[in-house]
Amino acid sequence: MGWVSGPRLVSATAEAGGLGILASATMTFAELEQAIVEVKSRTRQPFGVNLRADAGDAAARCDLLVEHGVKVASFALAPKPELIARLKDHDVVVIPSVGAAKHARKVASWGADAVMVQGGEGGGHTGQVPTTLLLPTVLDAVDVPVVAAGGFYDGRGLAAALSYGAAAVGMGTRFLLTSDSAVPDAVKQLYLSQGLTDTVVTTKVDGMPHRMLRTDLVAELEESSPVRRVGPTVRRTLDFKREAGMSWAQLARDGRAMRKQQGRSLAQTALAANTPMMLKAGLVDGDTSAGVLASGQVVGVIDDLPSCEELIDRVVEQAVRELRRGASYVVDRLL
Repeated sequence: MGWVSGPRLVSATAEAGGLGILASATMTFAELEQAIVEVKSRTRQPFGVNLRADAGDAAARCDLLVEHGVKVASFALAPKPELIARLKDHDVVVIPSVGAAKHARKVASWGADAVMVQGGEGGGHTGQVPTTLLLPTVLDAVDVPVVAAGGFYDGRGLAAALSYGAAAVGMGTRFLLTSDSAVPDAVKQLYLSQGLTDTVVTTKVDGMPHRMLRTDLVAELEESSPVRRVGPTVRRTLDFKREAGMSWAQLARDGRAMRKQQGRSLAQTALAANTPMMLKAGLVDGDTSAGVLASGQVVGVIDDLPSCEELIDRVVEQAVRELRRGASYVVDRLL
């Protein structure tokens, strides 16, 4: 949710009763602090910050969360045990994202308070296993609460996840498509026009499987050769370096950490700077000819732009109806 889950969307989600998570991977350290302060000025409700565990300043960012009383730290990758302990010592809830049961077991053994698991239907970086198969394996593997993500957009999905044994659901695309989201209106309308088969998982943006809308640019990237992608990759790397305020040494350190923790090849690491700048072009600047649009498959069944309050109210109300209906079925027909 980089460039999307900023102070406006996070505070609106928190005010509506959800847990808004600031996406900090695309923010400098100073921008993150400014964003935290802004969210706190907009709401008194708890919120979280998503962090890159492999970032060179990850420890300093964790200290920033502690300093400002942020309640939740989520991680796209597994944070080191000492980082988890550091946060828990200050009563910060730690929720890493995982893609397999073995990863869930590992972070739970290190002290993580909960885990989020995303199935292959989810947008952005994703795996191959659908949520309906991945979620049960993670639930069987750990005793900590599990948040299910990938393929959720309404109350029926929440009811289903709770029935599986999950503690909550995570929604990305559904909250991108709200009136509280800062994504340009024209881009939101493009999302709303998509069908269930209008997303694609490609490795041509940053070397890792990435689900996004099937735009002309993505089709062009899919067909292009590695040689043709060298020039644009170098330009976007320079743009990302300037945007992030990073030195070449910092960029190299983050690249080494990415290779070590994510198992990326040298070529995949070189492509990694593509993602934030191409997402910014599409989701912030609204330039779909130069940017990519991360999206879950649920984009094909979303047709409106409610406020966060309207969305959460109807999701919860529908989930309650479905759970009651299921319970009455058991009572009336099976007992």
